Amino acid sequence: MTPHPMHGPNRFKLGIFATNADGGLTVTRVPERWSAGWPEIVRAAQIGDRAGIDFFLPIARWKGFGGETNARQHSFETFTFAAALSGVTERIGIFSTVHVPMVHPVFAAKAWATVDHASNGRAGLNIVAGWNPDEFGMFGLDRVDAPYDQAGEWIDIIGRLYAQTAPFDYEGKFYRLRKAATLPKPLRGTRPPVLNAAFSPPGRAFAAKHADFLFTTFKSIEAGRDTIEDVARRSAETGRKVGVYTTTHVVCRPSRAEAEDYYEHYAVTMADNAALDYMMGTQAANASNHDEETYRLRRKWFAGGAGTYPLIGTPADIAEQMVEMSRAGFSGTTVSFVNFVDELPFFCAGVLPLLQKAGLRE
Repeated sequence: MTPHPMHGPNRFKLGIFATNADGGLTVTRVPERWSAGWPEIVRAAQIGDRAGIDFFLPIARWKGFGGETNARQHSFETFTFAAALSGVTERIGIFSTVHVPMVHPVFAAKAWATVDHASNGRAGLNIVAGWNPDEFGMFGLDRVDAPYDQAGEWIDIIGRLYAQTAPFDYEGKFYRLRKAATLPKPLRGTRPPVLNAAFSPPGRAFAAKHADFLFTTFKSIEAGRDTIEDVARRSAETGRKVGVYTTTHVVCRPSRAEAEDYYEHYAVTMADNAALDYMMGTQAANASNHDEETYRLRRKWFAGGAGTYPLIGTPADIAEQMVEMSRAGFSGTTVSFVNFVDELPFFCAGVLPLLQKAGLRE
């Protein structure tokens, strides 16, 4: 069996993020905003698959942000999303993103293994603790005081389900199981790759102990070095090596002026401000996904791509910044767009050859 795409030869890996939700990562009213229709999602996945993009990553959302667009209300559940995409792609890694409190680990183990078999060993999992109290309320749940303690039990249970052949009991703070077992196991006989989306120190500690990759934000490429160094220290203490990925929103155009003009148009002039206020206010009050300065000064980043780092310019501009990310120590990044099908072909044709010339991709 070939290596999982997350363990493939590309030094700087690329993922396509948030196609499963309307708007993608944007909070904009432009008519070309991503509708997340299934045929368009399939087209985006196949564009990435053919171009050699390493992985396809959905966002986990249960409730919209209101405003004119009610962005993210239309979103596909991510285990079934991944299983369906497995049948229409060949090489790209297919991730699911899971809110730990909303999904029981015994179910998650079964669903994840199903995706792994359906994709011939291309499954991956992005673990998130969740931040929106309105989403928790939909499930009749309250946020726990120590979400990463719960996540630790959750992934430990899945690991035991995959590793053990005999049923077992489990007594934890959050889960109490009797005679737990699952079949089938993942195809390689071990747990597929795990991302942990987190920014806070507790999230980094969880990733160092339980994940293969930390998926995090930053306010500047240089500032990202601090996170990378912190994760390296934490993972060394656990005897593990955890790669660090970041996430970006992209406007790639033939000229820098054209890219900057379009960014201003969709993320400022046409921003859905009511939805943006809800998203930023609720996230700032309940999550640790960004530092305080980003919330205070980077409203355009949140309209443009949920607070992720902007890559705006020509293919050469974007490739240059990705080279800088690699030099800083990042293992890769995700990319998102206003409209994935319209914008991915130009990005792939323009940026990927430059990354190959830089020695970051094969």
